[in-house]
Amino acid sequence: MASESFNAAAHLVDRQVEAGLGDRVALTGPAGTLTYARLAAEVAALAGGLRELGVRPEERVLIVMSDRPETVVTILAVMRAGAVAVPVSTMYHAAELAALFRDSRGRVVAATPEFAPAVRAAVAGAPEVTTLVLTGPPADGAVAWDDLLAATPAPPYDSWRDSPALWLYTSGTTGAPKAAMHRHGAIQDVHETYGRQVLGVRPGDRCLSVARLFFAYGLGNSMIFPLAAGATAVLDPAPPTPAGVLARVAEHRPTLFFAGPAFYAALLAAGAPSDAPSDAFASVRLGVSAGEALPAGIHRRFTARFGVDVLDGLGSTEALHIFISNRPGQARPGTSGTVVPGYEARLLDEQGAPAADGEPGHLYVRGESIATGYWCRAAATRQVFQGEWLRTGDTYVREPDGFYRCLGRSNDLIKAGGIWVSPMEVEARLLEHPSVGECAVVANLDADGLERPVACVVPAPGRVVDAAELVAFCRDGLAAFKRPREVLVVAELPKTATGKIRRGVVRGLAADLLGKPAP
Repeated sequence: MASESFNAAAHLVDRQVEAGLGDRVALTGPAGTLTYARLAAEVAALAGGLRELGVRPEERVLIVMSDRPETVVTILAVMRAGAVAVPVSTMYHAAELAALFRDSRGRVVAATPEFAPAVRAAVAGAPEVTTLVLTGPPADGAVAWDDLLAATPAPPYDSWRDSPALWLYTSGTTGAPKAAMHRHGAIQDVHETYGRQVLGVRPGDRCLSVARLFFAYGLGNSMIFPLAAGATAVLDPAPPTPAGVLARVAEHRPTLFFAGPAFYAALLAAGAPSDAPSDAFASVRLGVSAGEALPAGIHRRFTARFGVDVLDGLGSTEALHIFISNRPGQARPGTSGTVVPGYEARLLDEQGAPAADGEPGHLYVRGESIATGYWCRAAATRQVFQGEWLRTGDTYVREPDGFYRCLGRSNDLIKAGGIWVSPMEVEARLLEHPSVGECAVVANLDADGLERPVACVVPAPGRVVDAAELVAFCRDGLAAFKRPREVLVVAELPKTATGKIRRGVVRGLAADLLGKPAP
């Protein structure tokens, strides 16, 4: 029996034009502004150009582009044509891009000019890529993006909710990046669950995201949620910095602001109050944090300084966006909140039995937006996608009233003196101290080969870290066995492209500084 037609690009754009919102601004920012009518026209034209280029339904098209209207047009046009959009990190070097190009088996790559050198070098190492499409001025051997826009507009391909629409590569913190495969229907699902029922995105909203479009988090913030609601996305092609983001906030007055914990910390450390005045975020009705758990200290300090209600939440590339979240007016610092409507969560102990409230367990989630699996990764797919349930790889505690508190990645817990220690709990305590800007707590082996917590600390601007003082500070606020046995001062913490701390690298760094092996 044939499935009902559903094309995510038409759902996000054509539907708004048909509803009479064609003159409303869909996308804006330093790189240009598009109304919904203009966006719909460009998406249809580019979809036609891609079809004339020979792009076939369900074929992958790789996208290496900064956050600008052309990027949203390209992602939507690929899906409109029935092909699979594959936004790729613009932070990767040529060798990393080449590996993804080869892995995806894509023939067409679209890029913006600033990434053309890396993309050309990557294409040289990916023989299946036959066509490079570049925005901007014509370039040797490349197809001009503007020329594709001159094609006859294409109607939405007759895809279904279960048709492949989007691949998103994981950040690769636990190995080589893997492509999580998402359906057309999942794009509607994440808006209906988190975008509508938690954020309450409405046509008058303006969304500004620090996370880029090639992240699942950023794609929801800057494309799915605003377009599904008839709202406006503010796009900035420049790499995000506190100064740059504050300038965008001042100019465009966003109502919804999305970032990760590291960027919220950076905004707090943005220098003199004149650089980030207390009313800088006066237009923002809700802030959102995801990517990793937001420490309670950063949460409270940001809200106290800027008056913004911040909703910390948990999502993943495999789930496409956030599935556990705090709620407006009910945010509880130090927690990820409660389960988003439309999802279910459960915690299982080491034996696979349900974990009681207050007891740690491995977190599993299920919902309609979960990816169908990883491309060409059978073993990883079977381990992570278990029937209807997604094993997130996180260890959580559920409080009796339904709030979930993160203890960290399941393989990051430290067993000190025979008792499990959550690095995030120790980090949250350290971040309450005014001398600490950032920190990561990892395991290191003592002379007897036993694990012990060690803290790597980045000093707050203008502050000096006293290691003994921090150890005593932790002892005063935590059980003694949780205190770090060593405090190491570092200039910066190694992070992934998504801003998450690379704990494996931190463990190696701590081992080198202490001259003792990592676990």
